[in-house]
Amino acid sequence: MHTDLGPVLALYPMPTTIVGAHCGGKPNFLAVAHLSPMNHGHPQYVAIGLNKLHHTNAGILENGQFSINIPGQDLLVKTDYVGIVSGKNTDKSRLFDLFYGQLPAAPLVRDCPVCMECRLHQHFVLGVHDIFVGELVATHADPAVLTDGKIDFGKVKPMLFEMPRKKYWALGPELGDCWSAGKALKNKETKL
Repeated sequence: MHTDLGPVLALYPMPTTIVGAHCGGKPNFLAVAHLSPMNHGHPQYVAIGLNKLHHTNAGILENGQFSINIPGQDLLVKTDYVGIVSGKNTDKSRLFDLFYGQLPAAPLVRDCPVCMECRLHQHFVLGVHDIFVGELVATHADPAVLTDGKIDFGKVKPMLFEMPRKKYWALGPELGDCWSAGKALKNKETKL
């Protein structure tokens, strides 16, 4: 018998990211785990949800650009730090080695094995959160985390964020192939 927990969002853990934007003309960063791919077509869109009180929001709205950087587990301390101090009174611009791709106000973190540049496509407010939907402009990956030219998250070693207990987790072992693991059951059902 399952226990009714009420309306508890049970989709955690989620990937922990570092969102970057220019705020007041300089790079600022924030740890973010509330994000979602919106589609698999072209162009591709990704949404992030940030509490309206965050300093980074103003920079995204001002410049219409932001980055989503996926840190490896080795960046746990710096990632957590950018999530607990505000850019309103802390200069986080020198915390990371930065680079830029196509968007001049979307700072990318070289220390992160995967970085994405986004152009703001849509903004709306949902409760106490600003929802930013970004059009993915480019993805940059360290060659060391690629297998056959594709991002290998076993090599990325991302951190996963769990809200209910406020913990970081590591990615577990690969379990199987998508759109393949269920074929044996599909074939069995077809024969019935």
